[in-house]
Amino acid sequence: MASYLRRLFTPTSVGIIKRAVLRPSLVVAPLSKYQSTETRPTARPQNPLLRSTLHDFGEYVGNCLPKYVQKVQLTYNNELEVLIHPEGIIPVMTFLKDHHNAQYLNIVDIAGVDVPNRPYRFEIVYLLLSLRYNSRIRVKTYTDELTPLDSICSVFAGANWYEREIWDMFGVFFSNHPDLRRILTDYGFDGHPFRKDFPLSGYTEVRYDDEAQRVVIEPLELSQEFRLFLLSFILYKCLYLRSFLSFFFISSGLEFPLRSFLSFPFHISISFEVFSLFLFPFVMS
Repeated sequence: MASYLRRLFTPTSVGIIKRAVLRPSLVVAPLSKYQSTETRPTARPQNPLLRSTLHDFGEYVGNCLPKYVQKVQLTYNNELEVLIHPEGIIPVMTFLKDHHNAQYLNIVDIAGVDVPNRPYRFEIVYLLLSLRYNSRIRVKTYTDELTPLDSICSVFAGANWYEREIWDMFGVFFSNHPDLRRILTDYGFDGHPFRKDFPLSGYTEVRYDDEAQRVVIEPLELSQEFRLFLLSFILYKCLYLRSFLSFFFISSGLEFPLRSFLSFPFHISISFEVFSLFLFPFVMS
């Protein structure tokens, strides 16, 4: 009976073992593709069909809105850019969102660029996404310190915080914005940090006052303690004393460390600073 059961189940068990051995595990199989030595280019390859499609769509937008569209260009990575007049922000954004051939329903981000040597130093960039056509577009406009731009919150509700960030960092004012307040800096902050003329240290200092038991804002004081820079002076003076010191210590036990220490150029280190402090009274005499 035992031999009969053995002959009955042996082929099945052997088949299960073979399948278990030959079949890769569910964990190893996905990882095997990352262990290959295949190299891929870092830059996105050119797609002539996509580039031609974006070029045609850019011309279509320019022909539909010739009053506001000033320039249409394609980048190397097949990205469409449209430069518009500041007065055409609302019409262009409404067209790109509601037109059937565009349907850019999502606003990804709003960025700002400060170029002080331009007549209109600020460049505002709107990044839009169309999930229907799997396409992205950048809309660029320009302004200066005093000219406001129209808010697009009536077209894209998600642009609320983006425009607040541009106002906070660059000082570009958006008219008809529902709540244009600072969003990243503190209340009463002086200046706009992303401007090129904004000082690196800022205008004020925020610190906690132990006596007042609160955070205080004070004018910035750039004070530096007095420091005596003797290292460079001692370095040049020791160049003239190198031969004398080498001859003086030639018969002492400091011959080898002093020879490497006094070799030109000097090694600027802590040991040299300590050595210079000892030599300072003799060199100045």
